[in-house]
Amino acid sequence: MRICINRKPVEGPWGGGNLFVQAFCEFFRSLGHEVLYQLDDSLDMIFMQDPRYSDLGISINEIIEYKRRNPRTKIIHRVNECDARKGTSDVDNLLRECSKYTDMTIFVSNWMMKYHLSKGWCCKNYGVVINGVNHEHFRPAEKIENGKINLVTHHWSNNTMKGFDIYNAVDEFVGENDDYTFTYIGRDQGKFKNTTTISPIFGKELGKTLGKFDVYISGSRFDPGPNHILESLACQIPTYVHHDGGGAVEFAGSDHAFISTSHLSDILQAQKFSVNSMETLGWKECIEQYQKVIQEIFL
Repeated sequence: MRICINRKPVEGPWGGGNLFVQAFCEFFRSLGHEVLYQLDDSLDMIFMQDPRYSDLGISINEIIEYKRRNPRTKIIHRVNECDARKGTSDVDNLLRECSKYTDMTIFVSNWMMKYHLSKGWCCKNYGVVINGVNHEHFRPAEKIENGKINLVTHHWSNNTMKGFDIYNAVDEFVGENDDYTFTYIGRDQGKFKNTTTISPIFGKELGKTLGKFDVYISGSRFDPGPNHILESLACQIPTYVHHDGGGAVEFAGSDHAFISTSHLSDILQAQKFSVNSMETLGWKECIEQYQKVIQEIFL
């Protein structure tokens, strides 16, 4: 099978979507399929990771034109974005327009699926596949053992919707409570006073660092299918998320959601932390689910 995926993988610390692209390409090539990053003659399938134009790949407009000339080529669209995620106003309409041309939609969480279906979705063939995690990198590790409760979060993006109001509140909390520390891994906004910051890291180094902490906090809002939560869960760190976290609540569980900074403060001070119930998939198991979807389309 000749497959075009419309985004190229990037080496180094990057967003969660890049982890998926890497895993997708490696898996399908291991099965003997040809995976391309550009449109070419006689494609069996185009896998659309993101419809927008980018230096990393082709856009929906080019894909639509290709489909017009090659109607036998199937288009699968993985949806991992929405306007609510970053406070934008043009993404939902674009994705909905794309759904007029796709043969299959795969959403990265049930929350993401319900969000878009409620706004109107033209492609009637759809399903959900939750992202995987590299379990060789993200797994339980020995704790810091400094006599304190060590809190952590990590993000590639420093967009405000990632939860910086929560992280600023935690920064104040640890400044007033000596029994706690807070570490932010990734791109921050430069406003912390009592927080340890670590520049973006990824892969094995990130997993080794993350696993040392006691409690994970995510203030992210309306997050489609957050890899940062899956990575924390894979490390078996008690993970607490904002109740407007979208896919974050789906993954962490509603029993691990806080409704305000005061509620979060109560959770931290009670110190009755519990490991979340969701078991994460490895990347191989995740991509195997995509393989099943693709096989069904070509039957």
